[in-house]
Amino acid sequence: MSTADRIERDQLGELPVPRDALYGVHTVRAVRNFRCGGRPVHRELVHAYGLVKLACARVNRSLGVWRDDAVADAIEQACREMAAGALDEHVVVDALQGGAGTSTNMNVNEVIANRALQILGRTPGSYDTVSPLDDINRHQSTNDTFPTALRIAALTLLQRLEGAVVEVQEAFQRKEREFAGIVTIARTELQDAVLTTLGRTMGGCAEAFSRDRWRISKCTERLRVVNLGATAAGTGIGAPREYIFRVTDVLRELTGLPLARAENLVDATRNADVFVEVSGILKALAVTLVKVSNDLRLLASGPDCGIGEIVLEPVQAGSSIMPGKVNPVLLESAAQAGLLACGHDAVIAAAVAGGNLDLSQFYPLIAYCLLESLDVLREGCRMLGRCAVTMSADAERCRRGAQSPTALLTVLVAHVGYERAAAVAAAARREGCSIRDAAVRSGLLTAEAFDELVRPENVCRLGTPAAVPESDAGISPPAPKV
Repeated sequence: MSTADRIERDQLGELPVPRDALYGVHTVRAVRNFRCGGRPVHRELVHAYGLVKLACARVNRSLGVWRDDAVADAIEQACREMAAGALDEHVVVDALQGGAGTSTNMNVNEVIANRALQILGRTPGSYDTVSPLDDINRHQSTNDTFPTALRIAALTLLQRLEGAVVEVQEAFQRKEREFAGIVTIARTELQDAVLTTLGRTMGGCAEAFSRDRWRISKCTERLRVVNLGATAAGTGIGAPREYIFRVTDVLRELTGLPLARAENLVDATRNADVFVEVSGILKALAVTLVKVSNDLRLLASGPDCGIGEIVLEPVQAGSSIMPGKVNPVLLESAAQAGLLACGHDAVIAAAVAGGNLDLSQFYPLIAYCLLESLDVLREGCRMLGRCAVTMSADAERCRRGAQSPTALLTVLVAHVGYERAAAVAAAARREGCSIRDAAVRSGLLTAEAFDELVRPENVCRLGTPAAVPESDAGISPPAPKV
């Protein structure tokens, strides 16, 4: 043992702990046992734990647990510091730990206790004054504090994610207006289809994110119900009834979140299906993120031999061997964020399904995947939103694409009939001219009437409008069927 260490004891024996460390023996054992890639506990989960411990401390104080106000003040101050992020560096256990989150809970308990001791002018490890278990964990269990902290962290990150979704939705809405007059071609199964406008394409993207925004808002209702006060298995063993009934109310006041105590604490402790539901909602956003990112990549493909109807902001060189090449890297990164969240969704479902009897032992994995998904989806939306804001349209390329025979003939069908439109197509191929010229030469309609059919206003109209009498519009009526 080094002179720079102190000795702490737990039920398994003694271990040296760095003398000035705010963590203790339980944390040291966890650090030795769990080394899954050095993944830290999510900082937002740590901050949420600080709020949970503060709520518990305040109720315990009101119940007379600490007769010394200085001790109670120090504990509350330490909890506030953890909630504010001032103690992040001292929560050192790996995120992927056994024990349903016990190592995280004990790391938090030890840090708060030792920080309170510092505030009181005592040295870390003086647990006769403030104990991680008898004081900081009083009337609690990992099994109610960890799920509660996870819900608070998720709700906090959901608010940030919703803001990012709103930004990307509004970016596409602005492009919908900006590109409203640019006629282009829609594509189905990667083949030319019918006329549309680039504005309508952007509007479709905006609507997808609008639905995701609505879905995300529903997650709050799923996550707001907590099992704080349930202690080990939902029975509240070891906690006074008054504590159980009051602690969630205090936590709601501290967080400003619409938290409510679960009516059935046993159910809320043994079943974690709510996280599967929330993750599924996030997966819908992830899918939208991948789909829209890939669509924009296709529309921006080129610059010379692709579709190239939109132009993305160049953000970095794209190749170490091809001079001048610029890749759509922000869109690629956004799509990967969505794919990662889809993968996390599958892991969360498996982890929840793998829970046994009265508790899900895989809560650390659920927390890791859910909170990381919230982070990466927010960043994915941010990157996609940046692309949407800065992209421009190549109107000339769109105009050329709108000359697709498939699209123009489909426009003609509603006005001159399928057989006459097919005859126009054959004439255009035979004479090597455009569909417009072939239609005008056939006498089916005038040049002015043809141009009227493909104006942006008509392309954007829902369905085929009831036209004025065709002779008045310069269109010859279809021949009567025999």
